[in-house]
Amino acid sequence: MSANREETDAPDETPGDDDDHLTDVPDGAGCTEIWEHISERRDADDGE
Repeated sequence: MSANREETDAPDETPGDDDDHLTDVPDGAGCTEIWEHISERRDADDGE
């Protein structure tokens, strides 16, 4: 068996995706960068 994932023709984004909060996170960001980004957004939303 091959360990490689097969490529699909599915689009990267589909209507209703719940990832709008990650649009400002650069490609290749790790867990720490993602958590920091989410935390900063949460803090900004609390300040409104």
